[in-house]
Amino acid sequence: MNTLQFLYKTSFGRILLKPLTASALSKFCGRFLDSKLSAFLIKSFVRKNHIQLEDYETDGITTFNQFFRRKIKDGLRPFDMTPSNLCAPCDGLLSVWNIKKDTVIPVKQSYYTVESLLQNKELAAEYKDGLCLVFRLCVNHYHRYAYVDSGSKGRNVFIPGVLHTVRPIALETFPVFIQNSREYTVIESAAFGTLVQMEVGAMLVGRIVNHEQEAVVTRGAEKGFFEYGGSTIIVLVKKDAICLRAEILENSQRGIETPVKMGEVIGGIGH
Repeated sequence: MNTLQFLYKTSFGRILLKPLTASALSKFCGRFLDSKLSAFLIKSFVRKNHIQLEDYETDGITTFNQFFRRKIKDGLRPFDMTPSNLCAPCDGLLSVWNIKKDTVIPVKQSYYTVESLLQNKELAAEYKDGLCLVFRLCVNHYHRYAYVDSGSKGRNVFIPGVLHTVRPIALETFPVFIQNSREYTVIESAAFGTLVQMEVGAMLVGRIVNHEQEAVVTRGAEKGFFEYGGSTIIVLVKKDAICLRAEILENSQRGIETPVKMGEVIGGIGH
């Protein structure tokens, strides 16, 4: 039995889990990962996760969190700027869910309504019969993310929560999107209508860092970044606003996540 199985699948482990997922511990870990004392973690992290250092800007990095939020070199994540194309806002593993009446969104063995995800009944109702795009980031993925499209964005809405790991073993016991802290904004897109773009934190993530509050934004521009931990980005799209690539839909119907990279075309108008 590994550590996660012990924490989530045994009575004593679940007793230990509560202080482990408390915000105070998360903040402490964040401060440590922001300090130069954490630099020794970088080398083993690179080796374990097969990170190609030549792809990234690494000059001046002295802490683990600086490395985790490292920037990729110019030109390695080109963002398709065709207005009718919808692009992935991040690197990750993509699953897609149809939003029906009283919808639940299964993620592994947990289930979430759009309303509980947003904690906003009226906003959730606008996405009935639309699509929920879930991009799951693993620790080896690039952890900066972009605006999914151009438009006028509203304020950032932060929803605090208990932080749990998004690894599958945790999902057997705890509904990740209810328990996890998250932050979302509404983007008024000329091409795709009103979109919701949300970031979801995970266990021991120090921060979800978004750069702007209310603003006019450009597709492909950096929206923000995650600090250490597996994380998730969700995009909600209204009914009939887009068509997704056939293989993404087919994979999702079969319970298979589709690997995508930031800027990659995943669908659009008339696809």
